[in-house]
Amino acid sequence: MVISDGTLKEMISSRQIIVEPLTDNSIQSASIDCTLGNHFLKIEDHEMEIISMDTEIKYNEITAEVITIPAHSFILATTNEYIELPNNVTSFVEGRSSIGRMGLFIQNAGWVDPGFKGKITLEMYNANSLPIKIKAGRRICQLVFCFMDKNAINPYTGKYQGQNKTTGSKVFKDIEIAVN
Repeated sequence: MVISDGTLKEMISSRQIIVEPLTDNSIQSASIDCTLGNHFLKIEDHEMEIISMDTEIKYNEITAEVITIPAHSFILATTNEYIELPNNVTSFVEGRSSIGRMGLFIQNAGWVDPGFKGKITLEMYNANSLPIKIKAGRRICQLVFCFMDKNAINPYTGKYQGQNKTTGSKVFKDIEIAVN
């Protein structure tokens, strides 16, 4: 069940859900708007011949209040907001429709697990034929929160727990499950 603005306000007030910083204007009828941070990562394509899931990816770290994403390019960014979810709430990240209508696709692999603590790393792709300039502090995405039927038995404790800035892929740390 999607959590409404009234319930979000109650849960934030009682610190069951933490979203900081937060203004009253951030809380929408069924979501919370998040703003763009000033920390970005761009894949260092001049130092790698191929991206592999078995080796660490090299990134160029950028700190800027304004960044231009070239046409048909990919960059990682972060939210200003730090969040903490209880073990019975999950969230998913959606790009704001006004941003999507510019041709900027925003994702974070879509899902925030119960028990997560940290800032959200956003995957941003400029699908437009023109560069897109974006500024830190602008509303960039929204978090939609949902109740689970029960508390998670295994709340999130993974490799992105506690991230406080843009975090590159750590897929190379995955332990794969053998399939018969």
